[in-house]
Amino acid sequence: MRQPALTSTSSFLALASHATDARNWQMRQLFADDAQRFPKLTVDAAGLFLDYSKNRLDGRTVELLLDLARERGVERLRDAMFAGEKINLTEQRAVLHTALRMPRGKSLVVDGQDIGRDVHAVLDQIKDFTDRVRSGAWLGYTGKPITDVINIGIGGSDLGPKMAVLALRSYSHPRLKMHFVSNVDGHDMDAALAQVNPETTLFIVASKTFTTAETMLNADTARHWFLQSATEADLPRHFVAVSTNKQAVSAFGIDTANMFPFWDWVGGRYSVWSAIGLSLALAVGFGYFNDFLAGAHAMDEHFRTAPLEQNMPVLLAMVGFWNRQFLDAGSLSIAPYHQDLSRFPAYLQQLDMESNGKRVTRGGAAVDTPTCPVVWGECGTNAQHAYFQLLHQGTDVTPMDFIATLRATHDLAGHHDALLANCFAQSEAFMKGKTAEEARADLQALNLSAAEIEALLPHKVFPGNRPSNTILMDQLTPSALGALIALYEHKTFVQGAIWDVNSFDQWGVELGKVLAKNIQAELTGSVQPERHDSSTNGLIVMAKAAQHL
Repeated sequence: MRQPALTSTSSFLALASHATDARNWQMRQLFADDAQRFPKLTVDAAGLFLDYSKNRLDGRTVELLLDLARERGVERLRDAMFAGEKINLTEQRAVLHTALRMPRGKSLVVDGQDIGRDVHAVLDQIKDFTDRVRSGAWLGYTGKPITDVINIGIGGSDLGPKMAVLALRSYSHPRLKMHFVSNVDGHDMDAALAQVNPETTLFIVASKTFTTAETMLNADTARHWFLQSATEADLPRHFVAVSTNKQAVSAFGIDTANMFPFWDWVGGRYSVWSAIGLSLALAVGFGYFNDFLAGAHAMDEHFRTAPLEQNMPVLLAMVGFWNRQFLDAGSLSIAPYHQDLSRFPAYLQQLDMESNGKRVTRGGAAVDTPTCPVVWGECGTNAQHAYFQLLHQGTDVTPMDFIATLRATHDLAGHHDALLANCFAQSEAFMKGKTAEEARADLQALNLSAAEIEALLPHKVFPGNRPSNTILMDQLTPSALGALIALYEHKTFVQGAIWDVNSFDQWGVELGKVLAKNIQAELTGSVQPERHDSSTNGLIVMAKAAQHL
């Protein structure tokens, strides 16, 4: 059913009217006026805590935002997703990454297939394989146990497992070292191969179709490197596949018994829960991998059942929509105050921007509002010494998500208190800023002259009133990480429903791939580039000339 234009809905119009006043609110004053603001604008779910009180909104704003969520059919579309309806309209597919983390014994039948049974059959396969590798029972061609694993994939087949393996570093097997190769740039593969021994290295080739251009070029390079030391008969001991293309997998030299399938209802950026997470299961063990799935399932159940007023993904999404639509926030900065989450901002870039970076609605009409913001970020406290200057005093307002743990998984004295102090101080500073009067008092305390104070004063003022959320968990455990990822998945889903875009296709990714095939033929063959614009033709000519130097 075609949705009416977002800006024509009654709830949007009510929000727009409300926003004319809200744009002028000062968060300092909102906190001063309501001693209960913090408990009113916080929520717990699945082991996570969300504080969204440091946003330029009040209780009435939240009510109006939730009215919009209801009018845009968020609950109806959510229920359709969980039921296995084909809500990915352009590809006529169900969207069932949530089924990948359903507990054993829970049934979901879609198109005659028992999804739960299929999922757990693959999980059993993953458990058996990872147990053998981790225990040392799986041996390489010279009888040595595996010490290094190289995951070859791209996009969701790389970003998800790479992020998660790093995030759960403290749970990793002491013998196994994980490497990830995604870039078609040979420097990526060269750097990985320089660190490993073919006798003790296991390669995971992650490509659903086993035809992904970048992945297969890297896989072929790894195969050639391996065969310089071994024979084709040795390939099955050192290469496994995450794919559904048995014929291509077998032709490559991989035993199809070591092919781990997944399904077309698993989108790449939602696939870490599937066999794409094989490298994570190898790193942390199947027990912790199962905890990772359970944490995500707990967030799924919260999202599916909690009323909107206490629904963490819905609240996070609607606050983000408010900042994007009515405060003109064109980007969102992710600041995890945990070094092991250093790849989490990059992971969210794909999740959010590939999902909701769309300009047409599900019905094919042009959207009439801004959609997905640019997502970017870096770990605190490094970020504070890199770009926080712009966020504090620059001309654009950039909302932030601070993410932290209450307890560390290390025992180094003093570090975690310093980390949390910085995290909480930065969120307070973004909210409060520093007035001219406060800056003047600070300068006067330094016994500066009146002239010096007046010269420095404009540089010492911080406007504040910059919105942020803070997400806390007890520790970065497998369960907590699963819940955190699922929180952002569902946030992305809700915002897609508000904008009425299909969050589960990515046709924009395909255009560059098609053009690249033509240009590669021109770079490697005798065809002269003539079909492009003068810039592209000129660049191709320069590259061809450089190959002959």
